Amino acid sequence: MSVLSALPFLKPVHLRSPRSSPGGQRRHTLPASEFRCLSPEDAVSVFEIEREAFISVSGDCPLHLDEIRHFLNLCPELSLGWFEEGRLVAFIIGSLWDQERLRQEALTLHKPQGTAVHIHVLAVHRTFRQQGKGSILMWRYLQYLRCLPCARRALLMCEEFLVPFYQKCGFEALGPCQVTVGGMAFVEMQHSVRGHAFMRRNSGC
Repeated sequence: MSVLSALPFLKPVHLRSPRSSPGGQRRHTLPASEFRCLSPEDAVSVFEIEREAFISVSGDCPLHLDEIRHFLNLCPELSLGWFEEGRLVAFIIGSLWDQERLRQEALTLHKPQGTAVHIHVLAVHRTFRQQGKGSILMWRYLQYLRCLPCARRALLMCEEFLVPFYQKCGFEALGPCQVTVGGMAFVEMQHSVRGHAFMRRNSGC
């Protein structure tokens, strides 16, 4: 059984009933809202959202297109996309890291034996911002991580102005991050992830 098939909160959420055609026959419609792990085929859609979200603010993207494909090939199970009627509207991409704090190489490496999930990027399409989707997606992602046996904590780096947002999501600031990008400084943040056995007993995973 795949990980996803065992996680009820990642199964498609159907908010609309199938519509009927004039002849009374049902026709297939896309689910109104769906959460699923991303695949390499989603890379272009991911990059388009990320590019618009970050370049106007910082002049660069956390992940470039080849890096997105890299992580979605290596560890697609550590990504999560939110789709509305088949259209990607928000996403998270992560990889595994095997040290206590993030280092420069964490930007490009996936450490399969690691127990920390490095969240590289969270982005929401411009037409769906200011609707709370970023917070909802992060909550669902953290719930998903709690059902992965490898995950013990989540790490991310962000600019100072984003610290309050991630604190509301349950992250704690660890202090200045060792990683720099183009001279920019970041705050490193952490969220503890419960053990797999505990969550199976308590959340039906």
